[in-house]
Amino acid sequence: MQNVIKKILLTTSLVTSLLLSFSYVTAIAKGDAEAGKQKSGVCVACHNVDGNSTAPAWPKIAQQHEPYLIKQIQEIRKGDQGKRPNPAMYPFVEKLTDQDIEDLAAYFALQKQTSGEAQKSLAEKGRKIYHGGIVTKGVPACAGCHGPNGTGNKLANFPMVSGQHAEYAETQLKTFRTGQRANDTNEIMRTISAKMTDEEIKAVSSYMSGLH
Repeated sequence: MQNVIKKILLTTSLVTSLLLSFSYVTAIAKGDAEAGKQKSGVCVACHNVDGNSTAPAWPKIAQQHEPYLIKQIQEIRKGDQGKRPNPAMYPFVEKLTDQDIEDLAAYFALQKQTSGEAQKSLAEKGRKIYHGGIVTKGVPACAGCHGPNGTGNKLANFPMVSGQHAEYAETQLKTFRTGQRANDTNEIMRTISAKMTDEEIKAVSSYMSGLH
């Protein structure tokens, strides 16, 4: 019975998120990837020319879904007034126009992401959480939103998580848990991460890094 209720709640949240995100995706203008390449100098110091950062604290943005990148940059641009304050990135994006952001997102979405690797000691625990959730805590499987291979869902604006730096993913889950980051649709990530321990977050973050 518990599993049935969990599936119903997850399905309801997903349908709502899909409808909201579809409206967002269809409303945005299409970016110009070539123009984005010319404007990408503001990004390369941290994210590299192709969007594959080498520093584990900074995310890989190569191959990330274009609408998702747009949403994140626009919200970081709001600074402390927004739901995703990021003091380190804010100075680089505060003066970007919407068109700049759309162009940059179009460019990085076309780049190919490099693969990562999970820690062997964490892989099995992370695999169980990612594909099966934590039933006793009401934590749904990550694969339900982000896909079995971690490629995400462009229509629903769920990001690609495969190959992402484990350190970065772990940090984001923890900021969702504390509410420092609050730009998730229907509080899905805040609700889920609030039920997870540091160990569980670390394990699933590591697993996602090696997911292909």
